[in-house]
Order: sequence, then C-alpha cells, then structure tokens
Amino acid sequence: MAKRIDKRMTVEIEGDFVVFLIGMRVNRAWKVWKWWPVMMAMPRMLIELAKQPELGLLHARTVFGFPGTMVIQYWRSFEQLHAYATDRTAEHLPAWKAFNNKVGTSGDVGIWHETYLVKAGAYEAVYNGVPLTGLANAGTPVAAEGRRKSARGRLKETDGGDAPDGV
Repeated sequence: MAKRIDKRMTVEIEGDFVVFLIGMRVNRAWKVWKWWPVMMAMPRMLIELAKQPELGLLHARTVFGFPGTMVIQYWRSFEQLHAYATDRTAEHLPAWKAFNNKVGTSGDVGIWHETYLVKAGAYEAVYNGVPLTGLANAGTPVAAEGRRKSARGRLKETDGGDAPDGV
C-alpha cells in the first residue's frame, strides 16, 4: 500500500501536459465475448507504455466499476498520445480496429474518451492525508506552503496569503 502523507502537498509539472480519460461501458453483460476482449486490451497497452516511457505516458490509474471502467492518464504531449494511438506497431491500433470490427456501433459495449490539453501552470491541486495520487504521480510533489498555500497561489495569481485563516 502506498504511504500516506500527513501534510498538505501540491504538485508541479514542467511545461504543458495532457489529461486523457478513456473508458468502456458494458451495456449487455451477458455478451461476455464482446466486452471481455475490450476490457483486456487496456492492460496490454498500459504495460507496453510503462516499458517505454519515451512514448510519453507519465502516469495512469484505472478506476474499476460496473458497468463501466475508466483509465485516467497523464501524457507529456498530445503529439505523443496521438502518435501512440495511431502507431501500427503498438497495441492500441489493432485493439481499436478489432473493436470496430467485432462490436462497432452494436451497443453491446460502449467506449469513450476525453482529452484535455493543459497549458503550463494552468492547473492546481492539493493533497492532504492521502498517498500521492493523480497528477502528483505524474509531476513533482512539493509542500503546499508559502505561495502554494492557496489555490490562487498555486495558480501563481497571488503570493498564497489569500488562503482562509486556519487552513
């Protein structure tokens, strides 16, 4: 289990980055032969990406649920994300084509994704009493002190003195 950090922390990440959410939804649970291959494709991709950090994936976390599952991913750039998604030698493109051929728009399984391009400094985060999570695993965790004490300070809009008393 990850170690809990019992103080206020924030995160800094150099330059622009991408937050990519991708998920699937099982619409017809009895059609295991349709949704099981879709569900099993993502772990192969994440293993491939973990072994090749130069491809640009900074961190990924899978959130399991039913009827849907989602993976939160942090990428160094959209260009790297897109290059991976369309690379004929990587795991993603064959899985994408297989989905379109075997499931397509049948409604048996749904897939979705959202891509957010985050400009340098256009984000803020705080963590307290939890293990490092989310963006803190993709960037550099730092103490939420001084300028970093307030949300506006973390966005470099103030010196952090605007934090409410007692926080």
